[in-house]
Amino acid sequence: MGRAFECRRRAKEARWDKMSKVFPKMAKLITMAAKEGGPDPFTNAKLRLAISNAKAENLPKDNIDAAIKRASAKDAQDIVEVNYEGKGPHGVLVFVECATDNSNRSVTNVKTHFNKNGGQMVPSGSLEFLFSRKTAIEFPLTPGMNLEEIELELIDGGLEELVVEDDLVTAYADYASFSTLTQAFEKLGIAVKKAELRRVASNPVELTEEQLEEVEKLIDKLEDDDDVQAVFTNIA
Repeated sequence: MGRAFECRRRAKEARWDKMSKVFPKMAKLITMAAKEGGPDPFTNAKLRLAISNAKAENLPKDNIDAAIKRASAKDAQDIVEVNYEGKGPHGVLVFVECATDNSNRSVTNVKTHFNKNGGQMVPSGSLEFLFSRKTAIEFPLTPGMNLEEIELELIDGGLEELVVEDDLVTAYADYASFSTLTQAFEKLGIAVKKAELRRVASNPVELTEEQLEEVEKLIDKLEDDDDVQAVFTNIA
């Protein structure tokens, strides 16, 4: 009985820990999308998808509404997107995307994470050409789904490739096709699990289990940072 209770307690703590890290980041993305394209998700595709992604992470409706309202607040104007680049253990390339109201705080924190975990920052622009920006839309593979037909329908929206891993399908396109591809999904009525812009390494590298563990320590620290929205590497 005591062991079962302890397992449930740990599971609950893990969920709350994830929520405490993910919820503020999802809310910040909603605020930025609303600030950029307006507060109406019906006319703002970026906001509509930010809300969809937030719901997938179980962000409560009250939090979503508050994040949209925050876009018109004075302090919302101070939130900007900034990117940082660096090298982790074993020469792994690391690209960090942030959304922050204090770039001095962000760069100091990111630099500290690199320095304390076997890496170092490099000048902005040093690694950007080694990554391609891609639209990535994930959706579940359901029984009876005809991927060949879906692929044909999505090509007009800019689709470049469909990748299937277990029961999850990811549609890739150029980053400039984000809006047209998401609209194509909406027309097909396919429930999207997640839609985002990713940076895909041009020359991915493979690491051993031990090397991966070292790199993951750095990635975990970066992803735990409140200002960090996404971390991309060239790990295969």
